[in-house]
Amino acid sequence: MTSSNLLDFKRFMQQRDEVARAYVRGDATPLDRIVAREGEATFFPSGGGSFRGAATVSSTYERDAKAFAPGGDSRFEILQLAASDGMAYWVGFQRANAYLIGRPQEVPFDLRVTEIFRREGESWKLVHRHADPLVAPAEEQT
Repeated sequence: MTSSNLLDFKRFMQQRDEVARAYVRGDATPLDRIVAREGEATFFPSGGGSFRGAATVSSTYERDAKAFAPGGDSRFEILQLAASDGMAYWVGFQRANAYLIGRPQEVPFDLRVTEIFRREGESWKLVHRHADPLVAPAEEQT
């Protein structure tokens, strides 16, 4: 892993955090700028299912952002990340409080997240996102 790739990716992750904040406020435009436009892309959303193909994934993100209303917030807790040879990833948690269209109360989202990025030219592009709810483990049965 070259230190320049890692340093560049860490800087990019600050932008990625801002992109997530815009998204939970209903604005998919910043995310649209970092989503892959060519090659393979996949999305495994927190509600289940999967989406494949750059155009399908991009349109799904755009559609899903419309469920959010202004006023939410989001932050990432990064457990690990790496970048090398045009590929990068991060794994951790996304903690968000959002307002959904038609619901007056704030809704908390605590997600386990894995994202993978590919270098396209001078930019990192999101090629895979897997997010699912962070739930407490079931109590052990005796």
